[in-house]
Amino acid sequence: MHQTPFKTSETFNHYTGQQVYLKMENQQKTGAFKVRGASFKVSQLTSEEAECGVIAASAGNHAQGVALAAAKRGITAQIFMPEGTPQAKVQATEAYGAKTVLTGESFQEAYAAAMEEQKRCGATFIHPFDDVDVMAGQATVAVEMLQEQPDLDTIVVPIGGGGLIAGIAYAAKQLKPDIKVVGVQSEKAPSTYNSFYKCGPKKLTSVSTIADGIAVKQHGTKTFHYIRKYVDEIVTVEEQQIANSILKLLEREKTLVEGAGATALAAVLAQKPALAGKKCGVVVSGGNMDVSRLPHVQQLALTKRMVMV
Repeated sequence: MHQTPFKTSETFNHYTGQQVYLKMENQQKTGAFKVRGASFKVSQLTSEEAECGVIAASAGNHAQGVALAAAKRGITAQIFMPEGTPQAKVQATEAYGAKTVLTGESFQEAYAAAMEEQKRCGATFIHPFDDVDVMAGQATVAVEMLQEQPDLDTIVVPIGGGGLIAGIAYAAKQLKPDIKVVGVQSEKAPSTYNSFYKCGPKKLTSVSTIADGIAVKQHGTKTFHYIRKYVDEIVTVEEQQIANSILKLLEREKTLVEGAGATALAAVLAQKPALAGKKCGVVVSGGNMDVSRLPHVQQLALTKRMVMV
């Protein structure tokens, strides 16, 4: 994997009144952090398991990670994806050699279909988040961040099913027990937030957010164990705030990120966590956006535009 850039931004430092460091996982292989966990999981397969290939369900980035990891090991991969998955992600997954199957509204429906196929064909199922090996691969993000900036006192991480923040929180707390780990969800998909604060349904009936990479109806069981133990705070952000964050990264940092990748920064720009004066690491988790959606993002951001001076 690439050791992705971890860089500060004078613009965001000025706006927030703190030192903000961006972990640019949008510049990772396949355009997202997911390839870390997928690669470690695939590396653990026995020869017998590898012969049967792998199967996965994904909103897109895990799909590409599994496809690449499988291709590098020379094994077959079949990926089930929600019908609304951006075409850029579908095409990229197929380009790595995987077979894609589009089905269902969200991850849960794609997951159910993948599990049925797994029973039929005997391939190894690689979960996008609720797997300890996958979480361990994602944990390397925190290791790299603290290697480069050991005096970080906060890490802000987007949450979908919870694999990224579970791995990051566990690793970060082992390396620096007093570090604060803050999770961020879209207010349109707050299953982990609801569970963490016991304030709403743990399983959502529907999700609709521009942060499609974290549009998960229900968090993982294994991931939530680590989240409850190691994460300090979870906040939610509005759709307009996510859209604004996408545009600010494009305008000021000249980098394109997807909705999920902009979610953690959206919380920092909205000053959701009490972080003034801190040294904050923000995980920009992915950059696989369908560029045809940019006009919608721009329109959404204009409904609640944050003024930056």
